[in-house]
Amino acid sequence: MSDAGLLKAAAGGSHAAFAEIASRHYQPVYRLVWRMTNGAADAEDMAQEAFVKLWQNPAQVREAAALKGWLMRVAANAAIDRSRKPRGAALDEAPEVADPQARPDAPLDREQAARLVDARIAALPERQRLALSLVYFEGLSNIEAAAVLEVSVDALESLLARARRGLKESLSAGWRELLGGLAETGQ
Repeated sequence: MSDAGLLKAAAGGSHAAFAEIASRHYQPVYRLVWRMTNGAADAEDMAQEAFVKLWQNPAQVREAAALKGWLMRVAANAAIDRSRKPRGAALDEAPEVADPQARPDAPLDREQAARLVDARIAALPERQRLALSLVYFEGLSNIEAAAVLEVSVDALESLLARARRGLKESLSAGWRELLGGLAETGQ
C-alpha cells in the first residue's frame, strides 16, 4: 500500500496502517536524529516524538508524498529544541581515563576515525548538520532535502558547501592519522 493509502487508513484509526508507516520510516528518522545529536541517548525518544505527533493528528500531513520529509522535519525540530534546552553535565563531558597501552603516535583505527568525523559533524551549525545528514547519510535528493528544511535548492546547496568547507577545515590537521588508521584496517 502507498503512503497515501496508509496515511488515510491511519487517519481512520487503523493501528496496522500506522504500524506500517512506522516500519517504513522509523530507521531514516532515527538515523537523522542520531546524527544531529551525535548519538545522544535520547535520540530514540526524539524520533518517536515525530510518530506520536503523526498518530495524534495524521491530517496535519497535507501531502502523503511528503510523509517521510514531514516526519524528518518534525524529528529534526525535536532534536533542535532539545539542543537549545539547558541541561546538566553530559556523560560525554566527563573526563576520560587514559589507556596505558595506547601510543600517542599510533594511527587511529577505523572506529576512532568514525567517532572523530561524527564529532566534527556534530560540531557543525544545526542547519548545516541537518542538510549534510539528509543528503549524504539519508540519501535524499537536494530537492527533497530542501523541502524538509523549507528552503530553496540554492540555499540547501549553500548549506552543504559551508558544511563541507567546515568539515574540511576541522579535519585538515588530522587527515594523516585518519587515513593511516583506515589503511591499516584495509578499508
